Amino acid sequence: MAIDFSFPPEIEQVRTQVRRFLDEVVRPAEQAIADSDDDRDTLVKNVITMRKAAQEWGLWLPHMPEEWGGMGLSHVAMAAVSAEAAKTRFGPFALNAQAPDEGNMHTLLHWATDTQKEKYLKGLCTGRMRSCFAMTEPEVAGSDPTLIQTQAVERDDHWEVNGHKWFISGAQGAQFAILIARTEDDPDVPQAGNSAFIVDIPSEGWEIERDVHTMSGSHNHCEIRIQGLKVPKENMLGGRGQGHLLGQARLGPARLAHCMRWVGQAEVALELMIDRSMKRYSHGSYLGEKQGIQWMIADSTMELYQCKLMILHAAYKIDNKLEFKSEVSMAKHFVANALNRIIDRAIQVHGALGYSTDTPLADMMKQARWARFADGADEVHQWRIAMRSIEAYTKTGSVGPAAGDLPL
Repeated sequence: MAIDFSFPPEIEQVRTQVRRFLDEVVRPAEQAIADSDDDRDTLVKNVITMRKAAQEWGLWLPHMPEEWGGMGLSHVAMAAVSAEAAKTRFGPFALNAQAPDEGNMHTLLHWATDTQKEKYLKGLCTGRMRSCFAMTEPEVAGSDPTLIQTQAVERDDHWEVNGHKWFISGAQGAQFAILIARTEDDPDVPQAGNSAFIVDIPSEGWEIERDVHTMSGSHNHCEIRIQGLKVPKENMLGGRGQGHLLGQARLGPARLAHCMRWVGQAEVALELMIDRSMKRYSHGSYLGEKQGIQWMIADSTMELYQCKLMILHAAYKIDNKLEFKSEVSMAKHFVANALNRIIDRAIQVHGALGYSTDTPLADMMKQARWARFADGADEVHQWRIAMRSIEAYTKTGSVGPAAGDLPL
């Protein structure tokens, strides 16, 4: 049998090391930050401490090749690392494996020229630079990049860009952006109308208007006006008209990376739910002894199990260079929704305590809501999943190829 759901010893060792790192380095640093009410100096000091420690522990840059200072872990191994790291607030950032930089590193690794890698990728890998990915626009549906209105017009020695972007995560403090803009007026196919550019920040013509406040507050999701921005021709990333291709190549694994982090949050919520149910006494017994609560725990446990299987299978397909779009799309939809359901149940079991900010659940719930539309809305993924199922049945007489293409 080729099917084996255990991690090899080397991955299990890394996961154990990450757990120890979180307990001994990250959680104490997070507590110091919380005790200071997120005082800027305390925050910076502890972030530097965590990142230096990650390098000393050999846990720096787990997703990147060794030649770039990373650990060279596979996507399956990253599932183990990311799920553990995401159980804390700063875990992914401590390892230099946070969004959007993680996805941008992969993008630069596969699409950038040697000169671009030396200038931009190296800075991300060493932790000296931060970046953002500027694609989403307020005027058009973010789930359809062929509608992008930001225009890049070719001039003698540069591209002139004008447009409007928003929800550009990490834009404040970023040293550069990967910008998607329309360069072709009449492409052969709609998907060939955009190109990608690397934009140095700050640059004249690139103006951050505001940090868009969300239901969970301010999180550096910025609105940006682009007027008369000049981008050197050598800063085009990939080929002309390949912006959509590059974006989709980036977003596929990036969606799965989000799922890896979300499953860590879901597991934390389930554990908090169980812990509360074992300690809260009401109406003659502990909550955990009541069937209604047991069903909530059971449903959450089954969903967490499904999440983990979907993530591992999609990661396996990516590692083995198999077609993975359908699996990642299904995982992204299911994990995002399971995350919301599990956290919601945990809040319900905690009652008023869960609704307060005395536990992490309230903040987790506010953060989790965006998962159902970020990197593709639920409905778009459902539509694409259905179309792939119809296509598979039409071509083969079976939905098997669209349902994971598993050997059963």
